Amino acid sequence: MRTTAVVIGAGQAGLAMSWWLARRGVDHVVLERGREVANTWRTERWRSLTLLTPNWQSRLPGFGYDGERPDDFRTLAETVRFLDAYARHVAPPLRLDCPVTAVRQRGDGYEVETGDGTWRCCALVIATGAFNIARVPELARALAPDIAQLTPAQFRGPSELPDGGVLVVGAAATGAQLADELARAGRDVTIAVGEHVRAPRTYRGRDVQWWMDATGLNDERFDQVENLNRARNLPSFQIAGYPDRRDIDLNALRGLGVQFVGRLAGVRDGGLQLSGSLRNVCDLADLKQNRLLNAFDQWATERGLDGELDPVHRFAPTAVDAVPPLGLDLAKRGIRTVIWATGFRPDYRWLQVPVLDPKGNLIHEGGVVAGTPGLYVLGLPFLRRRKSTLIDGVGDDARDLSAHLADFVGARPVRGEAASVAFNAA
Repeated sequence: MRTTAVVIGAGQAGLAMSWWLARRGVDHVVLERGREVANTWRTERWRSLTLLTPNWQSRLPGFGYDGERPDDFRTLAETVRFLDAYARHVAPPLRLDCPVTAVRQRGDGYEVETGDGTWRCCALVIATGAFNIARVPELARALAPDIAQLTPAQFRGPSELPDGGVLVVGAAATGAQLADELARAGRDVTIAVGEHVRAPRTYRGRDVQWWMDATGLNDERFDQVENLNRARNLPSFQIAGYPDRRDIDLNALRGLGVQFVGRLAGVRDGGLQLSGSLRNVCDLADLKQNRLLNAFDQWATERGLDGELDPVHRFAPTAVDAVPPLGLDLAKRGIRTVIWATGFRPDYRWLQVPVLDPKGNLIHEGGVVAGTPGLYVLGLPFLRRRKSTLIDGVGDDARDLSAHLADFVGARPVRGEAASVAFNAA
């Protein structure tokens, strides 16, 4: 089977790329491993998950939100319905239940092996996302066998965990959300805190994502930051999309009875060894939050908006114990479950093209993979913009990369703009 371009993955990134390729007249096919689009959303997320971005920010090429709840946050089920509706709108040349098993260079193009046959193409877009395999540290192997261990992809709800306390490892958005949910379900929760990005859900009466969008920070490009590798590896904001718009920073979690300790450093004699840097880590998160709020305030003042916004204020520093513990005995604390909210990484085991660095990451320049003409990637952190991993961000990245791809294969340029379709179901 032959086509000009193959897109691997039918989540928001793959669908957005398909929309743009069709617009540019590029013959292509979209290959999806699942039986439906948005497979990862359907099968690898916990039931109570909500988007971190408001409904108005779900903007995809030719499609958007036009309902009565623009400032609410979609639930998991609503997100799946939204992407289903987008797939119907895009109507991509889609092959479902078609997992890719190998990709190789062949001549001046690529050979894509699937369970449904082999495709040959001039260009290839990897839109499988950044969150495929959980990053679980090696020290997890040293925990006692009676401790249940799972990742956020395996978590479904508090009631499905063994009785007893829970240790959540990681304090970015996922870890903080899980700690919040477990504590509200009556569990005894401890959270191990490493580097995190503290942020308020709302500031001066506006959602933090309103600020990020209005100030242009979400649109900051990959070629405008001083340390791109650092920017691409930053944890996500420590926020959640709850109806009451509550914060889930460490102070809020402490108010729920959650205990927090330093980053896990090792396991010895059945106990956990903890880093002594907890106070420094929290002080740094507080400092960076205040720098972000300072930037928001400066932007508002320069545009004469202070009178339209709530007064400037700052949040209380993170309350850290005077002498944080350096060890944690799981048995004595009654902890029966450990959830590794320590991040994810992409899965490129099927990619037989020499384009990975020693850590298994694709080597690319803004989504154009280095040294292999016609190979692209979409949906990675800060791929081309700070918002690249958001639903709101993949469309702009797909526009840019599809233009590069179309030029590479000699397709026609796009003229004018297509009409946008509104989706008003939250």
